[in-house]
Amino acid sequence: MEIKSALPQGVELTAVSKFHPAASIMEAYGAGQRAFGESRAQELQEKAAMLPDDIEWHFIGHLQTNKVRQVVAVADMIQSVDSMRLLKAVNDAAVKAGRCVDILLQVHVAREETKTGFLPEEMEQAALEALAMPGVRLRGVMGMASNTDDEERVRADFKAIRGCFDAIRLGAAAGQTCFDTVSMGMSHDRDIAIEQGSTMVRIGSDIFGER
Repeated sequence: MEIKSALPQGVELTAVSKFHPAASIMEAYGAGQRAFGESRAQELQEKAAMLPDDIEWHFIGHLQTNKVRQVVAVADMIQSVDSMRLLKAVNDAAVKAGRCVDILLQVHVAREETKTGFLPEEMEQAALEALAMPGVRLRGVMGMASNTDDEERVRADFKAIRGCFDAIRLGAAAGQTCFDTVSMGMSHDRDIAIEQGSTMVRIGSDIFGER
């Protein structure tokens, strides 16, 4: 895994395996990768059932509330908690399943309306509510930059995402040692994300090829 070894110390890799076959995941697994990202509940369940137990499954796509129970049953981390409704649904499902699931709050800073998430000014309150819930463990924030070739815009978006993390770490999550994750940066923009303080990158095509 050349990509993993090239990452700076303190930056983790989630290999985005969505839509790729189990054989491809096993190839990356054989090279030492353990954290994989999926975006569909059924695909996640099917792969988790057939692949090694020590894989760390991250759900990274938009999660519909009617799929929460399926995802909570197998996911180690849900990176894409993008609304209070979803946060409460994840907590309720985890409590019923006797689990505590790691989550990231998704922040919306990109210009596209198609992207989901909390607005930066909503993040502190969302973090306070998440920290009071027994079924989730708030680990940090996740976000995406605008889909543009304008590097300065991308840089500003990542800076804003990191800013949300820092504000929560000093505010709602003060003293929470497990609040440690800023998931931002993909195959095409990970260098800028790392420069702006990412601690976790989500890389698919540079590992598995284009779908």
